Amino acid sequence: MTGVPLILYNSLSRALEPFAPLDPGNVRIYSCGPTVYHYAHVGNLRAYVFTDTLSRTIAAKGWPLTHVINITDVGHLTSDADAGDDKMEAAARASGRDIWAIARHYTQAFKQNLADLNIRTPTHMPLATDHVAEMIAWGEKIADRHCYQLEDGLYFDTTTVPDYGRLAGAADDAAQGRIDTVAGKRHPQDFAIWRSTPPGETRQMEWDSPWGRGAPGWHLECSVMAAKYLGPAFDIHTGGIDHREIHHPNEIAQNQAHCECADTGATFWLHNNFLVDRAGKMSKSSGEFLTLSRLIERGFHPLSYRLMCLQAHYRSELEFSWENLTAAQVRLKRWVHAVEGLRSRSTAGGGARSADYIAQLDAAISDDLATPRTLPVLDALLGDKKLSADDRLATLLAFDEVLGLDLAQLDRAALRVRPAGATIDEAAIKARLADRKEARIAKDFARSDAIRDELASSGVEVMDGDPLGWDWKLPG
Repeated sequence: MTGVPLILYNSLSRALEPFAPLDPGNVRIYSCGPTVYHYAHVGNLRAYVFTDTLSRTIAAKGWPLTHVINITDVGHLTSDADAGDDKMEAAARASGRDIWAIARHYTQAFKQNLADLNIRTPTHMPLATDHVAEMIAWGEKIADRHCYQLEDGLYFDTTTVPDYGRLAGAADDAAQGRIDTVAGKRHPQDFAIWRSTPPGETRQMEWDSPWGRGAPGWHLECSVMAAKYLGPAFDIHTGGIDHREIHHPNEIAQNQAHCECADTGATFWLHNNFLVDRAGKMSKSSGEFLTLSRLIERGFHPLSYRLMCLQAHYRSELEFSWENLTAAQVRLKRWVHAVEGLRSRSTAGGGARSADYIAQLDAAISDDLATPRTLPVLDALLGDKKLSADDRLATLLAFDEVLGLDLAQLDRAALRVRPAGATIDEAAIKARLADRKEARIAKDFARSDAIRDELASSGVEVMDGDPLGWDWKLPG
């Protein structure tokens, strides 16, 4: 898919710009990863569906790719700036567990989420705690000209770099309100490079540094790991839109201080919008939040959530509702049913990709990853009887490469996810369906209907005339 130039919305310029790699032999992307103090909620995971779509698009256009997603296991405070406790330390105290074990557990859970959503494994997934020595060295290089020390740590003076906050755009009261006051800070936007352990306290995660024993600030890790794995200048940095106001401007400031130049690190800065429910953006602060495993417990396949994300543009807010997720799952099942029909008619001799459908896919995805526009094209492809089954299957692979829905491999039985509250197992379902078949043969329709109603009360939807035969009834 090299026919249409890739256009991306760059948050630095607030404009759509043609993408051209710094090195066509190695496109380099850095994506802000999770803070592993808890499970990721489905709003967090929207960011990785987006960045996976971006990396798949880069690969589909023939560019080799190096992709980094970091793991934040230290340094992220409970506020957006420099007040509050480290999220990891707070989670360890609240649970009474070892902080390193907590980090390992939630890191593995995050990796499982990526696998369940068919998100490709990045080239590198570095841990912040493995790079503390490099963070200290970075701080030492910039400290004299760009930092000052307070009792609680080393702070970056944001007036020492050019055009601080350019990424965030015009200063707004909402962003300023999220920056907490720290006694002694020269300017409200100044931020911590190193946080010293308070006298008399001991943290589970702390290191010696020129500024006292303590831990690095959250922003520092991304500058250090991006430079280590991608170089000081790379192509694309991604993250949630909430990072655009504070975290990413602080990364840029650190990068400029380190190189003593105006470079921002990445050429393109891309941000996905929030997943929202009716009460507002989805977050962990409410205490009750939706995880991917919770969706699975309700009987939804993870790829239904991926499809729900693809149905909205990554820069638009996406409303979460069980109705929207159900509609995505029904659409996914319809596609998988169509693909199974094509497989049954395939000659297994291989097909040729349709240039027309590939061109439509390329035009949509090249327009700032306009995934919603690709989905009707996929509908049309699957139903296009002018193309052979083999040609449609071959063309489908190109859509799969970009959308990541695994349509070439997925079968509808795999979509039959058992809800956690189901009161009947598959063996019992098959037995009752056999009874119902006997009743229908005997024209005992009252008994047949009674068995159908009995199964429905157990969460089983009988599908007469469908080769799959039955499915779990999705919860409302």
